[in-house]
Amino acid sequence: MTDRQMFNNLDDHNATIIMGGGLTGLSAGSVLSRAGYRVRVFERDVEVGGISRTIVHNGFRFDLGGHRFFTTDPRINAFVKDLISDELTVVSRSSKIYLRNKFFDYPLKPVNALFGLGFMTTLKAVADYGYEKAKGLISEKEKVSLEDWVVSNFGRTMFNIYFKEYSEKVWGIDCSRISAEWVAQRIRGLSLSTAIRNAFFKFSGKGLPTLADRFLYPDLGIGRIAERLQEQIELDNEVFTNTGIEQINHDGRAIRSVYVKNHVSAGLVRGDQFVASIPLPRIVQMLNPAPPEEVLEAASRLSFRDLIVVTIMINRPRVTDQTWIYIPEKDIPFGRIHEPTNWSRKMAPEGKTLLVTEFFSTKGDALWNESDSGLVETTVEHLVRLGFIRKEDVIDSAVVRASRAYPLFEVGFEKNCGTIIDYLGRFENLHLAGRIGLFKYYNMDHAIGSGISAAESIMSRSVRYEQAEDNGGERILVGSGI
Repeated sequence: MTDRQMFNNLDDHNATIIMGGGLTGLSAGSVLSRAGYRVRVFERDVEVGGISRTIVHNGFRFDLGGHRFFTTDPRINAFVKDLISDELTVVSRSSKIYLRNKFFDYPLKPVNALFGLGFMTTLKAVADYGYEKAKGLISEKEKVSLEDWVVSNFGRTMFNIYFKEYSEKVWGIDCSRISAEWVAQRIRGLSLSTAIRNAFFKFSGKGLPTLADRFLYPDLGIGRIAERLQEQIELDNEVFTNTGIEQINHDGRAIRSVYVKNHVSAGLVRGDQFVASIPLPRIVQMLNPAPPEEVLEAASRLSFRDLIVVTIMINRPRVTDQTWIYIPEKDIPFGRIHEPTNWSRKMAPEGKTLLVTEFFSTKGDALWNESDSGLVETTVEHLVRLGFIRKEDVIDSAVVRASRAYPLFEVGFEKNCGTIIDYLGRFENLHLAGRIGLFKYYNMDHAIGSGISAAESIMSRSVRYEQAEDNGGERILVGSGI
């Protein structure tokens, strides 16, 4: 059977079409499949999982940045444990910031973060924090940017030392242009006073993901969650990888079909319900007929930050004892390091380890266009200079580029998202979901939860009929209001 024939044979008006095979799309597909719904998942990449996948390279395993599973939602916790409980292990979190040739605790602990800076800098940091708190009592300034939010909660000195360089390295723009909406979501509830309580009174940070000191992790890498979800879907339905959505066809009221394409051929696939966990701007740009100009303009103003992962394989059993190490300083090109064998010993052959470094980039810039060998050489040079490894320890390397890894939350993004989502709301059978589908900063548990919610929305509104085996051919209602 040709691919074109295969796509044509999928022309099922009762099926749910899922655009995107990351954790969100797969979670939606898994829930629907187990409930007896017809599901087709289309993923543009060669593997499912998005940036939550695990790369296997010459006996070594690594994630695209190291993704922990942690949630305060008992339902999502049960969903993941039911899926993969036999592979999960509990990992104790221990993360550091490497700055000024010293290690500082992350999340920030005042004894280390303040007093490690020297007496005069500590006094200035405490005075700045007190000044900001006093100023806030007199008049509350609107917090528009990341800079506004962090200065208000930590003071100007702490912002300059711990937040400014790293944030600008990650996002590629000035902190005054990064939306406070993002930082409030990302580290909501955390301030210098919260950090002080956490440091001095052993406050566990329960309920604050930023302070979580334990998390779950699959023995063979975070990608096992996506792989297991795919396996569940494929018991009765299909997941198509290396196959992208090229066009989304509608009649002004509902989505009617999608045009899909892979390296061999293409085809039109119809469906009843459509889940979109692909980039929000792309959804708008692929609509046929095209949306109004103001919607297209809003989509053009939303952008993403891309990721380059450079992994160095090392002929030693261990390099660090940390979960993550954050590198804020701009003269060091990568922003974060993690050692997968500290999460699971099965991530490398016996007696070996590996360091995963993250370079934050924008597709098309000099960093993105650098050769793999150039990126590896730069990474090894800096790891040696920082004292983590010796050059002779390096036995292998791998480079992976991940485009559209993170939505870029620039000041004003909420208005553009609102314009797009308001317009897309007219399509009664379109369900936006996930980090890039909703343009939200979702952790892994939120991404999974978003997919589950999309599936439940479909099940709650759909009416399914099946042939009753014992009712003389009469068709009976079996799925309303699930």
